[in-house]
Amino acid sequence: MNAAHTPGAHMAAEIATQPETWARAQQMRAEQALLPARGERVAVIGCGTSWFMAQSYAALRERAGHGETDAFAASEAFVDRGYDAVVALTRSGTTSEVLELVGGLTAAGDAPRIIGVIGDPESPLVDLVDDAVLLPFADEQSVVQTRFATTALALFRASLGEGLDAAIADAATAVAAELDPELVAAEQTSYLGMGWTVGLAHEAALKMREASQSWTESYPSMEYRHGPISIAATGRVTWQFGPAPEGLSAQVAATGARFETSDLDPLADLVRAQRVALARAIARGLDPDRPRNLTRSVILEP
Repeated sequence: MNAAHTPGAHMAAEIATQPETWARAQQMRAEQALLPARGERVAVIGCGTSWFMAQSYAALRERAGHGETDAFAASEAFVDRGYDAVVALTRSGTTSEVLELVGGLTAAGDAPRIIGVIGDPESPLVDLVDDAVLLPFADEQSVVQTRFATTALALFRASLGEGLDAAIADAATAVAAELDPELVAAEQTSYLGMGWTVGLAHEAALKMREASQSWTESYPSMEYRHGPISIAATGRVTWQFGPAPEGLSAQVAATGARFETSDLDPLADLVRAQRVALARAIARGLDPDRPRNLTRSVILEP
């Protein structure tokens, strides 16, 4: 990036290309075949955004009847539990915690099959895993992740037999739709999800924090009434991904907060949330391509 860089230009371009990258992922049948087979016990690991996508994949895989699937932050993973396969999701392939975990598994012998889903084909992780699923077309220049994460989840969904045409069309709608200024200007936003959309809620909150340094929180929808609803108030937003629990919208409305939901596929609704985070960052004079205190990959010094 040079001095002439327009704040948020990379993030904006990468958000806009998600319908195309999802369509490409849907067609990657050979790569999908490298992912865990039906019936295998699987651990999915990642850090930050990748951990949240791992949570969504794990919930979807179990719901679809493909087998027991657990998601872990790489730094807190328990992978010595007889898993048949470990899926390591990482954009850069250089994250210290992921490399350490995978390296430890391969050194131990009798390891489960390790599958890397990686954005950078030149990363050291490629040579450490048994099978590498490469998504270089979804890699990004912005530090704040958008399309790599959603494209990886689109690949996972397609591998489970989901048709994504409707989700791709919804993503195109989310990219083009006018944003409500009230969402951009909200004092605080809480993101909620159920099942596989809990990971999306966590990721939406992270995007808003990373891009715009904003106060956001995220919870499973049914947990929101167990305390967090106490911060709901006029000028704040409670954003639900996918169907909401019965009665929740009315309870939020009674606080004066805005209850935000959408008929879009929840992954496409995440695109809308990404755009709100970008717009809020620009409105506050920030550059989400170069967020404060963050780098493209967390590489810990030995």
